[in-house]
Amino acid sequence: MVAFKGEVVTPEGIRSDSVVEVSEGKISWIGPASSYSEQIAESVGYILPGLVDVHCHGGGGASFPDAKDVDEARTAAFEHLRSGTTTLVGSLVTQDKPVLLKQAGILARLCEEGVLAGIHFEGPFVSEGHCGAQDPRYILSPDAAFTRELLQACNGWAATMTLAPEKEGVLGGNGVAEALLEGGALPSYGHTDATSGEFAQAIDQTYREMGARKTRSPLPTVTHLFNGMAPMHHRRPGPVPEALAAAKEGKVVLEIICDGVHVSPSLVRAVYELVGREAITFVTDAMAAAGMPDGQYRLGPQEVRVESGKAYLAEGDSLAGGTSHLLDCVKVATVAGIPLADAVYCASSSGAKILGREDIGVLEVGKRADLVLTDSDLAPLQVIKDGRGLN
Repeated sequence: MVAFKGEVVTPEGIRSDSVVEVSEGKISWIGPASSYSEQIAESVGYILPGLVDVHCHGGGGASFPDAKDVDEARTAAFEHLRSGTTTLVGSLVTQDKPVLLKQAGILARLCEEGVLAGIHFEGPFVSEGHCGAQDPRYILSPDAAFTRELLQACNGWAATMTLAPEKEGVLGGNGVAEALLEGGALPSYGHTDATSGEFAQAIDQTYREMGARKTRSPLPTVTHLFNGMAPMHHRRPGPVPEALAAAKEGKVVLEIICDGVHVSPSLVRAVYELVGREAITFVTDAMAAAGMPDGQYRLGPQEVRVESGKAYLAEGDSLAGGTSHLLDCVKVATVAGIPLADAVYCASSSGAKILGREDIGVLEVGKRADLVLTDSDLAPLQVIKDGRGLN
């Protein structure tokens, strides 16, 4: 048994001068320090739940889409774990079919070890017009049969797949979205050329279909809102206003890359004020350069250059993933004016709900002892996963 004292961040707010006790891998007690009679191991600034990132391509110089083996992929996972992300989904990118199947198998092994919590496919059924850093050479027409092959390679660990909903073969009884739901994964709409009507139809249809069956989460997601889709225009509104409206109605969860680069922090705050924290999950979309110096990297088949901490395709000015950790996103959100308890919710509880996990994402007695201990400026001091300290 071990206990820590600090400002405890819960969904209901911040409990000042409180203690979190950990025993046998679980949270065993939370309450005021004045009511705790056992020895306290350490006093810190804040005690957060372990963070949950459902869209991450790599870090520490290693990349999930490019890892040659499990050990290399493990390096990427540990980079985020040591920075406070105790539950991580490994994301792949649009690549050749054999490569996707191979990488899915590698990540599935890490899931079975408990290093990763799931697998996200960003493609290959995305749009050419808003492909971003997805290599257009490997974009495929929606194919339910190949989707099932990918799910099989994941051995039950597929969590989400990014789809362009306007493409024929995504929706409908024999579509990719249906194959995902049958296989236990969620559709995530993005990297899309969809009109506002097409995007709204996809969300409504998928929301109804998910409500009629048991899925890991009751809601589909939108892949990194604003990025990989047309900006909102008053005569050509595009996907953004429909995504916001659906989120406000409780029909979808919006991924937002809250790293201060992909989306203006003031816009993140505006979205939060419009739709509320329950409809938002912060993600990093991080690639190999997270935690690393500027230089040359890879993201799947694409060459990437990193300058001043920003990742771009080697040729051109398209952003190619992020370089942040999820705790950095929490800091950006709080500086923008989002209350700390709600920023942490978007970086923990929301992701846990997408994964259908009730044992993580919040500091409550009986939950898994995943904690992030920080100083008063939210710099990580110690990370605890399953009740065990990492540093």
